[in-house]
Amino acid sequence: MMSELPEMRASDAERERIAEALREAVAEGRLTMEEFEERLEAAYKARTHGELEPLVRDLPAPGGGAAVSLTKATSSPVPAGEGWEGRIGGPAGGTVAVGVMGGFQRKGTWTVPRRFTAFAFWGGGEIDLREARFEDGEIVIRCVAIMGGMQIVVPPELDVHVGGFGIMGGFGDKASGAGTPGSPRVRITGFAFWGGVGVDRKERRKSLE
Repeated sequence: MMSELPEMRASDAERERIAEALREAVAEGRLTMEEFEERLEAAYKARTHGELEPLVRDLPAPGGGAAVSLTKATSSPVPAGEGWEGRIGGPAGGTVAVGVMGGFQRKGTWTVPRRFTAFAFWGGGEIDLREARFEDGEIVIRCVAIMGGMQIVVPPELDVHVGGFGIMGGFGDKASGAGTPGSPRVRITGFAFWGGVGVDRKERRKSLE
């Protein structure tokens, strides 16, 4: 649902949500590169909701929704001590993240789709699975970094298998390893060309408080 207050001043977060929708649209072939560059430039220059809304009016929301929202969706945090059975299943969001001359983030309580593709070209991205939920018990994350980079953070108890490779770049696999019983299996694949993909294990934020 778009804003009902077109003259309301746009925030940096709102501009970034529109930019992310445009990146997904060009990755899916809905926009040409020329259209993408024009709209992206307009998005970062926009001062009000009324200037942002026309840029995505003809595009679906990430994941197939009816429209891109300028209001950030909220989700419940993963309760401390919740088992894997409570974090597997349910509808996922968008299946693509794109950083073209920019960046993207997937962090917090988001639902990882069965097949997720991340692409960075002259840009970067962050994928954090520590508070994530998972659409299925078998997940594949495909990362392509060309003259760009990505950082993937996974919790110590997650079953992770890294199988990507680098060409004049790097694809870290030190986080590969089994998880605790009931953990979803996450396979991280892809390649880095003149770029890098790092995968690290870190404790959940809540466990550090």
